[in-house]
Amino acid sequence: MQMIDDGRRADVARVLRTTPGVATARIERSATREISEEFFLPACLLQLYAGDTLLHVAAAAYDVVLARDLIAAGADVGAQNRRRGQPIHSAVNGNPGSSTWNPHAQTAMVSYLIEAGADPDAVAAGGVTPLHRAVRNRCSAAVRALLDAGADRHRANDAGSTAIMLAGWTTGRGGSGSPAAKAEQATIVRMLTSL
Repeated sequence: MQMIDDGRRADVARVLRTTPGVATARIERSATREISEEFFLPACLLQLYAGDTLLHVAAAAYDVVLARDLIAAGADVGAQNRRRGQPIHSAVNGNPGSSTWNPHAQTAMVSYLIEAGADPDAVAAGGVTPLHRAVRNRCSAAVRALLDAGADRHRANDAGSTAIMLAGWTTGRGGSGSPAAKAEQATIVRMLTSL
């Protein structure tokens, strides 16, 4: 997982060739209050949870080539971590304006996962769908890809919030007040209200 976060695709490909079982392996434990840093992948902005797979990390890294290799080796596109997050939830991670955020690559990953069988309305803990997460993260390209794939913009999470409601609120997420995030927010609001 760290190799994926570091962008070492060739090393990951070598491990996948020599140890194909890693394609379906899941991490067994995750962060606690005492140890959390070792379970955070900074380039992907991904907090790892028990049950996460290499496909979760490849999705967060927007690495479609690696995702294809993992799925070909048996990775489950619907694998759930302990918070019921699937790789498609990881694919909508982003931080507009950060050095690792790439809307084009993110869209390609979301589209590929859906093509490979991911549910655009998959529900994680709290009733959170990929659309809820993409809106909260201010990733308009991912929002567009999900809507184009038929994601339900009216679906509420467990707190009763729909995507359009989340689009209009301050998310509390770090970086959500940056100029890039505010521009993404305006685009998302227009998208969700024009449908």
